[in-house]
Amino acid sequence: MSHTHITTARQFDTFCDELAKAEVIAFDTEFVSEHTYRSQLCLIQICTPEQLAVIDPQEVGDVTRFWEVLAEPAHQTIVHSGREELGFALSAVGRLPADLFDVQIAAGLVGDDYPAGYGSLLSRWLGVTKHKGETRTDWRRRPLSRQQLEYALDDVRYLIPLRDKMVARLTKLKRLEWMQAEMQDFQTEVAAIRTRERWRRISGISGLSARSLAIARELWRWRDSEAQKRDIPSRFVLRDDLLVELARRRTADVRQIRAVRGMERRELERALPKIAEHIQLALDLPQQDLPQSERREVPNQINVLGQFLSTALTSLCRQLELAGAMVGTASDVRDLIAFRLGFVTDETPALARGWRAEVVGTLIDDLLAGKLSIRIADPLSDHPLAFESGSELPAKTTQE
Repeated sequence: MSHTHITTARQFDTFCDELAKAEVIAFDTEFVSEHTYRSQLCLIQICTPEQLAVIDPQEVGDVTRFWEVLAEPAHQTIVHSGREELGFALSAVGRLPADLFDVQIAAGLVGDDYPAGYGSLLSRWLGVTKHKGETRTDWRRRPLSRQQLEYALDDVRYLIPLRDKMVARLTKLKRLEWMQAEMQDFQTEVAAIRTRERWRRISGISGLSARSLAIARELWRWRDSEAQKRDIPSRFVLRDDLLVELARRRTADVRQIRAVRGMERRELERALPKIAEHIQLALDLPQQDLPQSERREVPNQINVLGQFLSTALTSLCRQLELAGAMVGTASDVRDLIAFRLGFVTDETPALARGWRAEVVGTLIDDLLAGKLSIRIADPLSDHPLAFESGSELPAKTTQE
């Protein structure tokens, strides 16, 4: 299928008129995120059953109408690993694309790897090899070569047949409802992240005291505000390691802040009064307003059980044609065990909700209750572990 290269506002408006009639819209984007606070949108690639197109936002200008068309009902939207694409949609119109189907998530629900790269999915599901010749392209530069455009279009031209294959498999395994639930959760999470303070993702804050966590939070807020104003990545304002070191030292004295190795950069020198001001804000907080560590103290045996049962979970997922990483992590297993044994009561863990509870949660419950056991059935098998009910267990023996 030949493609349309859209570079003018007139072409764009005409294309959007046609796109609004499509029943299926597959799309992808090319962007650059290394130099700005938010990713820079450089290209939009679209595939429908009738047409293949690439929109150049740098040439067209305002592409808001494209995102409005995507948000309208009466079509399905197909993406691969669409987190960044959803972010662009929310920034543009405050709404998400209609009836979203992410082939990466679908793959995890039918036994493929998760998260699986687009090239791997094409190879395994369609027998197509995607060339990697433009993986280091700076998509901001113009003009773009035909080879670059074809590479970008390859990211969408196979999305519809890939979706079709996965829907057939999901249908056979009776997991379409699971897919709908995952897509809803995924979109809710993406939308929430845009408004949630993400200071807890600072690298290295694990183990900090409550007061130091408060300093880290205040410095993160200052850094994030500065990054937005200057339209640069947050790390260009203040690196995580420096932020954590300042939080650990717990001082608002400018001389002591300046003495931290790495704080001698000229732009940081100018920012020292503001940095000290935000540290002082955290130092002045009442004890009851301090953030608490997310680490929960549970008995060591919970960690031992978690490690053991997460291995069993991986084996079970293989048997059920599910990606273990899609179902849950070792941390998720520990959370469920701690919840069931009464050490954590504030929130129902992921493995006790929805389809995960059906597949995994009840099984772990039965293992904890002694209703099931795990044994090695065949050490050379692809599925070496077997789960047996209480009626199949050997009778208990007692020692006098």
